[in-house]
Amino acid sequence: MPIRSQENLIAAWAFLIAVILAVVGGLVTTLIGQNNETANQSLMGLLSILGLVVGYFVAEKDVKTFLFASVSLVIVSFAGIQGGVLSAAILGIVNVNKLITNVLGALMFLFVPATIIVALKTVFSIARS
Repeated sequence: MPIRSQENLIAAWAFLIAVILAVVGGLVTTLIGQNNETANQSLMGLLSILGLVVGYFVAEKDVKTFLFASVSLVIVSFAGIQGGVLSAAILGIVNVNKLITNVLGALMFLFVPATIIVALKTVFSIARS
């Protein structure tokens, strides 16, 4: 059995937990509604903190791939949220669009801080060399 590298173990687990939490949190937020404001704020705060942890522990060799993937996901999530809101307003399909909008919004709360941290680390790395 080969020995596996453990250099990104913390980031990998934080990322996996955060993505699962974002999807489940988006689903739960839709099911319980927007009435529980404290739970929604706590979830989004936790996702933002996990995003900062994930961004901090991204390895130098994975920066380009992470930035490309995360920026793509943030742009697509934002477009999906805007399209979902627009189609819900036009078509009156609220339940499915609300579910998708909440999940995409939770993913954005995870990926935006991670992307900012990785981008700042990259800029400082370039300035240092």
